[in-house]
Amino acid sequence: MKNFTLVILAAGMGSRYGGTKQLDAVSEHGETIMDFSLFDAIKAGFTKIVFIVRKDILEEVKSDFGAKLEGKVDVEYVLQETANVPGKYKENQRVKPWGTGHALLVAKDVIKDNFCVINADDFYGYDAFVSILSFLKSTDESTNEYAMVGYPIFNTLSDNGSVSRGETFVDENNKLHKIIERTSITKQGSTIVFKTEEGQEAIISKDTLVSMNFWGFTPAFLDFLEVEFNRFLEVNSKELKTEFFLPFVVDNLIQNKQADVKVIGTDALWMGVTYKEDKEIVVNKVKELISASLYPTKLW
Repeated sequence: MKNFTLVILAAGMGSRYGGTKQLDAVSEHGETIMDFSLFDAIKAGFTKIVFIVRKDILEEVKSDFGAKLEGKVDVEYVLQETANVPGKYKENQRVKPWGTGHALLVAKDVIKDNFCVINADDFYGYDAFVSILSFLKSTDESTNEYAMVGYPIFNTLSDNGSVSRGETFVDENNKLHKIIERTSITKQGSTIVFKTEEGQEAIISKDTLVSMNFWGFTPAFLDFLEVEFNRFLEVNSKELKTEFFLPFVVDNLIQNKQADVKVIGTDALWMGVTYKEDKEIVVNKVKELISASLYPTKLW
């Protein structure tokens, strides 16, 4: 049977958050943001889950989610380790993971069908999963046609510090023209600003759609990803912090006219926990969603 796979990037270290935020509870029954994404994805129709985790949290993830998902979907667990690279690069001094592009690549052998990629610590909303699954179901697995769910930047910021977001530029057909990583994004009253490469502040429209790492891919993308990661390592194998990000690979494919990427806008609620102080906002919003009967009091 054809699967529609949800890949969850859950190997992050949470340095700004100060802990393993992907396993931090946000509901009265101890459910995490990841629980809500899984609940929404299964309700939308996804049939397989792939968790990408660090070795030190593998058993905790299995313990937390194994019983919940048993009998509902197929489940795979894949480790992202710094030594998970081609042989000549294995002797590296990395502590920090190689980034989201590498995280997805380590799951290449267990992804056989069209799939969606998300961050474990982002709350994307049910409608977003419905939209991306509709795209995956209508897309031939052999093509280089992909999709991204974009969120208005104003709805993705933190009141507790700066964030980075991928600004999207689309044509009249909602095809992604390019994606540029914007850093040090903050709210200044009703204005949103970011830092340019020259260190200057620049204004960005609050309605600008940005990437929150919510992608829909065919298996063909994984071959591109492998080639690009090898190119990345040729230059950066001795770097301790430089990361291999999914948006960089997607943008490179677009610029080389090797792929088409549809940007799907959504009104779905996004929430995230970049900083420890963000958690209270998420907890209160989850209570509101449950009170409005958008989610059951207990998910599982």
